[in-house]
Amino acid sequence: MRIALATSSYAPHVGGVEEHVRNLADVLRRRGHEIAVWTVARDGKFSQEQRDGVQVWNLPAPLPARTLRDVAQFATAAPRAWSQWNRAFRALKPDVIHVHCFGPNGTYANALAARHQTTLMVSSHGETLADDAGVFEHSRLAQTSLRSAVHRSAIVTGCSRVVLADLEARFGLDSDKGFVVPNGIDLHETATADTSASVLPGVTGRYVAAVGRLQRVKGFDLLVHAFARAQLGADVSLVIGGDGPERTRLRELAVQNGIGHQLVLPGQLSRGQVAELLRNAAAVAVPSRFEAFGIAALETWRAETPLIVTNRGGPPEFVTHEVDGLLCDPTAIDTFAAFIATVLDNSSLARTLAENGRRRVESFTWDHTASAYEALYAQF
Repeated sequence: MRIALATSSYAPHVGGVEEHVRNLADVLRRRGHEIAVWTVARDGKFSQEQRDGVQVWNLPAPLPARTLRDVAQFATAAPRAWSQWNRAFRALKPDVIHVHCFGPNGTYANALAARHQTTLMVSSHGETLADDAGVFEHSRLAQTSLRSAVHRSAIVTGCSRVVLADLEARFGLDSDKGFVVPNGIDLHETATADTSASVLPGVTGRYVAAVGRLQRVKGFDLLVHAFARAQLGADVSLVIGGDGPERTRLRELAVQNGIGHQLVLPGQLSRGQVAELLRNAAAVAVPSRFEAFGIAALETWRAETPLIVTNRGGPPEFVTHEVDGLLCDPTAIDTFAAFIATVLDNSSLARTLAENGRRRVESFTWDHTASAYEALYAQF
């Protein structure tokens, strides 16, 4: 098949949807499909490039705004952008346009599908729910555009049932055409060749780890409170890998809670460094206020490290409490703290969670994910 993957973001940018689409493109290409990636150009400038054997189109996707100046800029930029999206379409002539993480990419892809009478498929990665900016709550354009695409789509997928439920409740998804396709992971991705000291300068003892963008929805402030409440001792550190707008607040919270010297914020880490961070941790926490799926849970299982994960959102759909992880409401600080302390104090429980998690993650490879999508493509 000829498949266009229209994504909100793509490599070299990093994040969940970027990894999902990059790995999906690679597997589908190796299986003989003709693949092109259409992604939103962050600088608004059109370009083309080859990445890992896949043609990547960086396409401007201007949208109308309310101010007169912005409306004028949109009127100038939109015709050229539309022409460039059509150019990408003509180059591939796709059998299906597959949208990932709906945004401006989805608006343009939906318009292309309508213009050329091409099959449209939309995959939501939780963007309607796990967004500090609340775009789909406040933007009439985003709401209308997503509803239109959901209506036009032959099939809609979500990374969890809770994501599909939101699309049904707020955006008119017919449950008969909604399917869950979980995220995947590279089981063979290895830790960086660097030593742990180079990744975590100053960390010499045990530590609790977390990774992700430092934003409110990820709940790292809740983790700081729970870690302090757990009273693990001065020789245990809390390491939160990633960067974002909450960085300064997390540092301030740690000082206020008396653990300023124990909090380590190493900033943005490479994928190898993330693998190493999780592999060497005493436990990994995923404390999100809401998590559509939780790739960090899969990364923790791969690292064979005990997992403590939020019960808000998708994780309860694939994590079994007290078998391969501990499910916890991160806003219940006392319970959260007790779970952290229990995992660090109970080596038998920690080992059981880690070993069961490593076995469980075998079911979440990118080959599994690609096969699920292929089965849906075959219905067109």
